[in-house]
Amino acid sequence: MRRACVRCRGMGAESPSRSGISSVVVPVRDDAMQLRGLLQALAQQTRQPLEIIVVDNRSRDGSAEVARAAGCTVITEAKPGIAAAAAAGYDRARGELIVRCDADSRPAPGWIAAHERAHERCGARAVIVTGPSTFLLPAPLGVLTAAVYLGLYMLAAGAALGHLPAFGTTMSMRRIWWQGVSDRVSRSDGVHDDMDLSFQVGPGDHVHLDWSVGVAMSPRALRPSRGGWQRWVRAIRTLRRNWRVQRPWERWAARLSAPHAPRQARAAPPGER
Repeated sequence: MRRACVRCRGMGAESPSRSGISSVVVPVRDDAMQLRGLLQALAQQTRQPLEIIVVDNRSRDGSAEVARAAGCTVITEAKPGIAAAAAAGYDRARGELIVRCDADSRPAPGWIAAHERAHERCGARAVIVTGPSTFLLPAPLGVLTAAVYLGLYMLAAGAALGHLPAFGTTMSMRRIWWQGVSDRVSRSDGVHDDMDLSFQVGPGDHVHLDWSVGVAMSPRALRPSRGGWQRWVRAIRTLRRNWRVQRPWERWAARLSAPHAPRQARAAPPGER
């Protein structure tokens, strides 16, 4: 596996009022146009991240060049697939929090701040924070189709997991937690990376759904294509892989019987750090 790094130079926005604590990770392959829009949205964040890591998964369309021009840290991941690319970015991250999105995510200016506040409120028990999305379609179609799309995913995956799943389009996790589970996640192109990561959440831990971290996203996932069939195949493979370790009813039993970890004392407001 070959990785090449480019030193981060910042996003060209004003200096934040405090040091960033979040590393934003974006896996990308042949998606330069969408990536450019995402990086423009990230440049407008009210709370700038410590770094933005774009993981180039063997792109041929200039995605890496777009990221370099925006001052991001660029990592080249030769192994194909979102799982390998995302994990390479998580491994490289230096922030206290790792915030993940896709090239076609369109976060509002307060998105990074909302992820950080959610972790502050929830404490150590919430190892992952995730949120909803809307499709970039005329109202109310974008909201309704996203509600069905994401609702089905949350219900089906939640039943298999025994808790809510992470949604890779907008999610964040504590870096220390990632370091503890990184050797258990799959880096194969045959799985859904966010669902596979969700299977590593312990019975006493929590995936927190927070509406304030929602994003808009491209409707391309709705288009009939070979990719749609591949998503179903990946879902089945992800379930098979993790059910070999623990069946759904065993996961539910473990969660229902697990003592809940106490929440940490709420962190000081950002201005007091």
